[in-house]
Amino acid sequence: MDSNSASNNPFAVDTPPVVDDTPETVGTDHRLDAVWEALATVFDPELAMDIVSLGLVYDVREEEGAVVIEMTLTTPGCPVSDSLPAMARFVVEQALEQVPIDIRIVWDPPWNPTMMRDGAAAALGFRP
Repeated sequence: MDSNSASNNPFAVDTPPVVDDTPETVGTDHRLDAVWEALATVFDPELAMDIVSLGLVYDVREEEGAVVIEMTLTTPGCPVSDSLPAMARFVVEQALEQVPIDIRIVWDPPWNPTMMRDGAAAALGFRP
């Protein structure tokens, strides 16, 4: 079985293939695309939707050789406030070996349902 299969993932989600290239030889766009793809495999267990579709990931960028992810939660008292960022870190570290990952939880702007992608919003009854 592939080393990235769900059986090796303590959070039981499928992760994208690991990027084999070293950070020095991989372009920023490729790295950031891999981050977005990895984050799309992280599901909010209460809503059964991935955090990208839910609009919980505000920004992915590179800063001084590290990948910075700004994300939020649906509410400050969210019951997955520890596990969701940990899941995000895990899948991104699997996708980008040897690249420092900086996950920042931000509250501004506050998350609201209008931040969801159309398919997620429709599936949850926020849009027709």
